[in-house]
Amino acid sequence: MRKKFLLFTLIVVPLVCLVAGFTYNFPPVHDRLEWRLESLRAKINYTLHPPEKVVFVPQAQVDEIVQATLAALPSSPTATLLPTLPVLKPTQPGSTTTPLPSPTPTPVSTPIPDKVVLKGTVHEYQKFNNCGPATLAVALSYWGWKGDQYVTRAYLRPGSDDLGKVKDDKNVSPSEMVNFVETQTQFKALSRVGGDTDLLKKLIAAGFPVIVEKGFEPPKEEWMGHYELFTGYDDQRSRFITQDVYIMPDFPVSYAELEQRWRDFNNVYIVIYPPEREAEVLAVLGPQADITSNYQYAAQKASQEIASLTGRDQYFATFNLGSSLVGLQDYTGAAAAYDRAFSLYPTIPEGQRPWRMLWYQFGPYLAYYHTGRYQDMINLANTTLATMNNPVLEEAYYWAGMAREAIGETDRAIENLKIAVDLNPNYEAAKEELKKLGVEIL
Repeated sequence: MRKKFLLFTLIVVPLVCLVAGFTYNFPPVHDRLEWRLESLRAKINYTLHPPEKVVFVPQAQVDEIVQATLAALPSSPTATLLPTLPVLKPTQPGSTTTPLPSPTPTPVSTPIPDKVVLKGTVHEYQKFNNCGPATLAVALSYWGWKGDQYVTRAYLRPGSDDLGKVKDDKNVSPSEMVNFVETQTQFKALSRVGGDTDLLKKLIAAGFPVIVEKGFEPPKEEWMGHYELFTGYDDQRSRFITQDVYIMPDFPVSYAELEQRWRDFNNVYIVIYPPEREAEVLAVLGPQADITSNYQYAAQKASQEIASLTGRDQYFATFNLGSSLVGLQDYTGAAAAYDRAFSLYPTIPEGQRPWRMLWYQFGPYLAYYHTGRYQDMINLANTTLATMNNPVLEEAYYWAGMAREAIGETDRAIENLKIAVDLNPNYEAAKEELKKLGVEIL
């Protein structure tokens, strides 16, 4: 009996392990299992180190809290320490902040059909953490481009693989996607903010699919950013048709859901088009074609939403105001808006906090950099990296490097900037900054 058991152990067990190992490394099986294993590892880490508990507090807010505490101690020990958030309104005459005109809908020159569905896209399901490159590839396929998400990923997320095991860049921004189209294809692209359902329908009716970045909460997951390609709409059913690389082709999204989730990313959208059709795109956009007018419109839209929204939606609207003011180069106003947004964040229930927010949007760094708040930049970068299972966000390292350079920590600045370039060799801003510091990147 013992000999049979020993024989079983020496022959059958290794054979089972060999078969299991072969099966696991078979590409279709390996892709699916490793993705799930990687997600499991991340969930274990997040259970041990809950990212929703990580909170960034700007130094200006710290000063206000200290002052409020000192003032409240003699008479009211239980006073609220967080400052009250005033409603942000258009500035008055004489103010140095960018004036914000009242938003007006983009004029509709001719009626559009009640239903339009654009055909011709080639759908593909995203590989690990590859939503942006995959969606861009599907969008380009509409115009006859023959590449796929491997081509777009090689440029947008260099070093990343199907499993996120190498340099797993967490973010591909709209500006990076536009840059890919403009430099790597024969097509053109533009990105704007402050979009709405009417404008989206007009673009689709004119024959232009639209990439949208919005908030997304898949089953058993917390808030994250997500791209979808909008290729149709149906007024009778009040919904859009999207090409979703995570869920399915021809995935329906209601007008109401888009309105809510799109706010999470300042209603940003990307339009790709052949160069000879640029005039058509600009005509559909109307006043939104001008980038300054677009940011002014979006800033006023956010300012009005702040007064009517509560909770997480108010946080997003306040953050959006800061981002639009950055676009207008009103860095002082932007920094104030971001400070207010960050003071709102701790009031959001932990289970609803969008703790991945700073993986995707980097306006606060610009606002703080141009207002000399370098330590806040470093603290923000450290706070953001602390929410990541694998801290590989090149933008955080870049802005930490810029801040450290500004305060004279040159060696540490070079170290941060080198990490940014190592994570993304196409990061030209980081390479240029290293060159200024006498470091040549080959």
